[in-house]
Amino acid sequence: MYYYLIIALQVFCVYHWFKNRTDYYWLFLIILLPALGCVIYLLTQVYNKRDVDKIQKELTTIINPTKKVKDLEKTLEFSETFQNRVNLADAFYDIKDFNNAIKYYEDAIAKDFHNDKHVIFQLIKSYYFLEDYTKVVLYAKKVKTHIDFKGSKAQFFYGLSLDKIGELSQAEMQLRFIDQRYSNYEERLMLAQFLIDKNKVSEAKTLLNEIYTESQYMTPVNKRKYKTTIRQVEQLLNTL
Repeated sequence: MYYYLIIALQVFCVYHWFKNRTDYYWLFLIILLPALGCVIYLLTQVYNKRDVDKIQKELTTIINPTKKVKDLEKTLEFSETFQNRVNLADAFYDIKDFNNAIKYYEDAIAKDFHNDKHVIFQLIKSYYFLEDYTKVVLYAKKVKTHIDFKGSKAQFFYGLSLDKIGELSQAEMQLRFIDQRYSNYEERLMLAQFLIDKNKVSEAKTLLNEIYTESQYMTPVNKRKYKTTIRQVEQLLNTL
């Protein structure tokens, strides 16, 4: 039992390290000193940032990623409500099973709640990851006037999808809403690459310089989290 607990803790700590891009020495500490390394990592990098319940849920999800889905399937069988369908769809989305996520999202809004914001936003993202750009555009048009759509990830995927189907001017207009200072670093990097591809190198360079300048004032947590993104920004700047 003790052995399996240590393995589970190692898996969680490595997952958390990879997700948050903390310094490499943590990875060596977790692997070379399993029990002590995991305890130190949890106390310094996890415990003071997340509550215990969330840690337990993440650990359970890593060990058995389908457990939440199975539990929610039973809940839906017992009570076929809109919210239970959405909860199950969200669980499928979280494990990147976008086909099943779409099935339950669309079931949820088939009769009522046709323009439920959360469901439509999730459908936009799910269809984008499945590269069904026409469906992304279709659903985005249902919520594009919603106040929360402006500057959202859903709007960003809408812009990327417009680009894929050849509506270039509309795509750029939608993508530019993601350019918000001190946030959306990964998306803004993608926007810069989009501008470069459209021969707007000067605008892309300005955007990249803004991201790099902002990175100098990041908190230690965000510096670790966005380390790879900032490195890519620097590399792209060096090529321009």
